[in-house]
Amino acid sequence: MTTQPAHSTAAPGGRLGDRLVVVTGATGRQGGATARRLLAAGRPVRALVRDTTAPATTALAAAGADIVRGDFDDPSSLPAALEGAAALFAVPPVAYGPAGTDVEREFARGRALADAASDAGVEHVVFTGVASTPNPSAALSGKIRIEDYLRDRIPSVTALRPVRFMSNFLASSAIGVDGIANGVHRHIFPADEPLQIIAVEDIAEFAALAFDQPDRFAGRTLELAGDAPTPTEAVTAISEATGAAVRYERLTHAEAAALNPEIARVRERWASGARWHADIEVLRVVHPGLRTFADWLAESGAALLRTRLLGTA
Repeated sequence: MTTQPAHSTAAPGGRLGDRLVVVTGATGRQGGATARRLLAAGRPVRALVRDTTAPATTALAAAGADIVRGDFDDPSSLPAALEGAAALFAVPPVAYGPAGTDVEREFARGRALADAASDAGVEHVVFTGVASTPNPSAALSGKIRIEDYLRDRIPSVTALRPVRFMSNFLASSAIGVDGIANGVHRHIFPADEPLQIIAVEDIAEFAALAFDQPDRFAGRTLELAGDAPTPTEAVTAISEATGAAVRYERLTHAEAAALNPEIARVRERWASGARWHADIEVLRVVHPGLRTFADWLAESGAALLRTRLLGTA
């Protein structure tokens, strides 16, 4: 974890109390987990969504969230969503083009959100980006620029930088990487080298801590991970937990390039030694309930994977 200077305008006692938190990306994994965690704690949540009729939106409304429609590509829709909010959970408004990540559009979206939050008087932002490595790739520059812009515009900012999600094993494998298809999990990482991963529920826990203790977490950057099994160990654990045989297969450079040049570039960077560097033991001191991969499987992952792999609950 690293710390950068920041000023906090939190309520006396270093808390934002029961004041409203706006959550972006609320129908996605990080935003959804964070919205549910805050609602479970009794905190008022306003979910910023593009589709107010989506099943995930309906579920959030049933859980007690205030639903408001907003679109990062329409900055005029953002002020009403942020009106009266004390805090904001901001998921990177990622954008894609033919060549991969559209960095300029992503930054423009993030800048619009930061400006609207500043104009609305939002005091504290928890921004969740992506885990850093030495010499970050150009595809990450949009997230880095949004983070820097937020620090210039908002009095108190906490940056979360999570590694690969444990729930990625549940992803569709239609693009040829991640997920599990025909008993094979394919990715770019070496088979027998530890690989940091995290449960999205723990991202939500760190966000909740930051909102509860803004003075403690103001200006801080937290690289987040919960475990580091090798890909081979991970698929072995999945096989044992689900009863379905799963093996790991590493994509060659040519296979990665055929899928997407951006995937190939990440594989090249990994092969050259770029690595995530979250300090899991320190994180566990901050959040003692930090999940291991075995914890995630036992809690929800195995049941969800069993359904996908075997068609049984």
